[in-house]
Amino acid sequence: MIATGSRESVIQNLEDAGCETGMIQDFMGWFDKGQQAKQLELLEHQRECLLGRIHKDERRISCLDYLIYQIQGKPTGKRQDEI
Repeated sequence: MIATGSRESVIQNLEDAGCETGMIQDFMGWFDKGQQAKQLELLEHQRECLLGRIHKDERRISCLDYLIYQIQGKPTGKRQDEI
């Protein structure tokens, strides 16, 4: 259980984790009511959203890596015996 005296640090942690104002308000409402299961639901949802963004960015990086590979591996158009 999170200590009540650390309320500000909990809010700061949620902000640092990229939580929006509405989610923080919901979380703190459940915090005040001692509803840890509801708090965990909100945290898991935020975690899934962040992980989804990471996976999306990984796919984007893979696309860029493929293009870099294609450009670096592409022949210049001249045969070796023409050089």
